[in-house]
Amino acid sequence: MHYVVFWLCILISFPQYVSAQTRETKSAIGIAFDTTSKPIRFGITHLEKALQKAGQSVKVIPLSVNAATANISIRVLADGTGSTPGKEGYQLRYQNNTLLITAVDATGAMYGAMDVAEQIRMGKSWKTLTSKKVNPHFTVRALKVNLPWSSYRSGPAMEVHKDVCRDLSYWQRMLDQMAENRFNVLSLWNIHPFSFMVKPTNFPEANSFSTKEMADWKQFWTSLFRMAKERGIEPYIVNWNIAVSPEFAKHYGVKERNDTSAVVKRYTREVVTQVINEYPDLAGIGITLADWMSNFKAEGATLPDMTPKDREDWLEETIIAGIKAANRPVKLLHRSVLSADPGEMRRVINNAHLPDTTLVEIKFNWSHGHSTPVLALTHDSHSGKRDDGYWNPLPANYRVQWMIRNEDFFILRWGQPDFIRRHIAQNTASYVNGYFVGSEGYIPAKDYSHVDNAHRTWTYAFEKQWLFYELWGRLLYDPTTPDAVFEASFAHRYGLKSGKLMLEATAAASQMPLRLASFYGSTWDYTLYSEGFLAPFSASKGFQDDVSSFISVNELIAHSPLDPTYVSIKDYVDLIQAKKTLSAGKVSPVTLADWLDADSKTILTHVQQLRSTTNATLICELADLETWAYLSRYFADKLRAGVSLQTYRLSQDRSQQQQAIALLNNCLNHWRKVSELTASHYHEVPYVDGYVSKENAYKDAQYFSWTKFLPQVERDIKLAEQSNVIGEK
Repeated sequence: MHYVVFWLCILISFPQYVSAQTRETKSAIGIAFDTTSKPIRFGITHLEKALQKAGQSVKVIPLSVNAATANISIRVLADGTGSTPGKEGYQLRYQNNTLLITAVDATGAMYGAMDVAEQIRMGKSWKTLTSKKVNPHFTVRALKVNLPWSSYRSGPAMEVHKDVCRDLSYWQRMLDQMAENRFNVLSLWNIHPFSFMVKPTNFPEANSFSTKEMADWKQFWTSLFRMAKERGIEPYIVNWNIAVSPEFAKHYGVKERNDTSAVVKRYTREVVTQVINEYPDLAGIGITLADWMSNFKAEGATLPDMTPKDREDWLEETIIAGIKAANRPVKLLHRSVLSADPGEMRRVINNAHLPDTTLVEIKFNWSHGHSTPVLALTHDSHSGKRDDGYWNPLPANYRVQWMIRNEDFFILRWGQPDFIRRHIAQNTASYVNGYFVGSEGYIPAKDYSHVDNAHRTWTYAFEKQWLFYELWGRLLYDPTTPDAVFEASFAHRYGLKSGKLMLEATAAASQMPLRLASFYGSTWDYTLYSEGFLAPFSASKGFQDDVSSFISVNELIAHSPLDPTYVSIKDYVDLIQAKKTLSAGKVSPVTLADWLDADSKTILTHVQQLRSTTNATLICELADLETWAYLSRYFADKLRAGVSLQTYRLSQDRSQQQQAIALLNNCLNHWRKVSELTASHYHEVPYVDGYVSKENAYKDAQYFSWTKFLPQVERDIKLAEQSNVIGEK
């Protein structure tokens, strides 16, 4: 009887026991942190979502209340020991069964929380993470974003963004992804930002905004800068130099550009001070010593050049004087573009005695940073030759940041992690503390290229190009970040079991614009547009043939490479005809074509394996990959055609001409496939090339589509058919 009672008791209590065990397993995960810190709270939102998706509830514990009961504790420690992480770094470790995330600042703590969230999304438990300490590789990880008002470039490609760029919802999402991807500087660029930010005390006619309009602008900038700060991001404004607003010029009887009169100097100095004082969250101001310092022909008139000393003196008397007169310090971004004399720059920075390290931005391979990781040219002077004087001797009060400009792909998705890793490995130096990444002719705001349909699940252009920003930001922070992280992003985004095939296919696809920009040497913005196979140079004309901005087979033959290891078609054929061998380490056009074909094969094989997906947005990404595959084939066969055509011209071998014609017919088929793929997803889009004057803002604006250039692809065949042996008439 007693045994019966015993087992009855057990049976009765068992469900309660099981329920208690379940409650213990599913009990809330306590997270202790400083709830007043906005950056840490931002990181915690990611951690909460990851835990909740893993089936666990979350309990927030203010760090000051009862942190000892927490499962995860985030602490900002005093910096002062070698064991603590550095600025914006973090450490993960366990202590008494508690996961500790420690940092010396809120930004590092935010990154630590997001790291834990990422690992949980990848299938790990918060209880079993690997202990580690992470410090940022670069202290400056900046995005360059142009503004569509008072814009450096003009036309519909800029103006289409005006409404979006005044919408704080856009900036909130932009700043969110920046923080998630570990960017820590947002640089905002236009010609003259100041008159949109303040009503100058002594120059109220500098803008025509009403009191209400000025208040709206003030609220916009204040909110934008505050949101950036809350995500560990420093906002900078960057202007071009000697420029005033149209209203200022009219009222005070001065020129909008290149006016070094006393009134313009005084206004510039005072407005810089006022902007700094009115916007406490503004972190820095940038200056460019270039276009409007009388170094180019303006509306047909050649203006006298300012010497390097003249330019630096103007900067010293205006921007720097304005910074030093403000009631708080801000950082200075001194661009090296066309400044032409590092000695003069050093003089001014030394004399300024600014408390923070000055940023000196240098364009890496001019406007086409997505080319070769070899520093072949910069934009320090008109020649483009690198000037070691910027870093030799090692500066004490400034550091260099490489500007990786993207003027080469605005529509198709891009992501090549190994290129970025190689770039960082080859260009990290004691004088380098960071990178800028961004465009001049493209604002990643309104997505005006993609047609409206059900699979367009993104709102803004940068969201479609999500991998571009994730790769650059994460790898600039930590170049050892493994591909598994980016594969997991694909898997998480599209519900895939593995993102490995997508990352491999995207990496292969993204080689095409890098290979073209490395082979076809270019300088300023519109001398190359890789995804369109264009080298516009000036409106509707090519770099050499004055027929079209499309790169013809003749232009491809004659043009010199940017990458010093590449050999041009012309030089390669000369070598072969002279029965000489290629030097060790050099890459021939034929080898480059083979690489492009291998890329194409990888892309199409992987795309075929992924075709079973029912995710419409992923299918859109696959269409971009296919497009890159056929652009790779197009480039490969055009290189081979160029070799055959140039060989015919030198050797009189008609079979080489026929080979070129056959290869160019292949190119036509490839381009038709590109046209077919892109026409189903993309509109014809505005594309600005050349310098566009204010009076003629739309004259030089082109509209781009791949279909539009089919006649130029066909023209290459005619050029080969009508080609003569060199020396013939």
